[in-house]
Amino acid sequence: MLDMAVKIQTEQGMVQIENDVISKIVGGAATDNYGVVGMASQTPVRDGINQALSGDNYGRGVVVREIENGIAVDVYIIVGYGMKISEISKSVQARVKNDLSSMLGVVADEVNVIVQGVRILGE
Repeated sequence: MLDMAVKIQTEQGMVQIENDVISKIVGGAATDNYGVVGMASQTPVRDGINQALSGDNYGRGVVVREIENGIAVDVYIIVGYGMKISEISKSVQARVKNDLSSMLGVVADEVNVIVQGVRILGE
């Protein structure tokens, strides 16, 4: 994850939002979707293959990148076995965009969902 912050200019001055704040909001938004078992690490070999991340570690499953006109967010998730991955991904994209906009006033131009694993529910 890059050590960057999103900067927003307001009438009162500059607001800077750190990446770990964005990561927690993105992780919370992603895991709140039906069919998402948890967040996954973007480096599964180093952090453990198919291991769900806890709230404090969402940063390892979220990448925030600066792009030409805003930010792009990559979200690494684990889904439940038998779930429709395309529907879950669309739902995660919509929820992440909405939560970033409503909570932080940040517009994510891209939300890329990467499914790192499938887990049988109850495991």
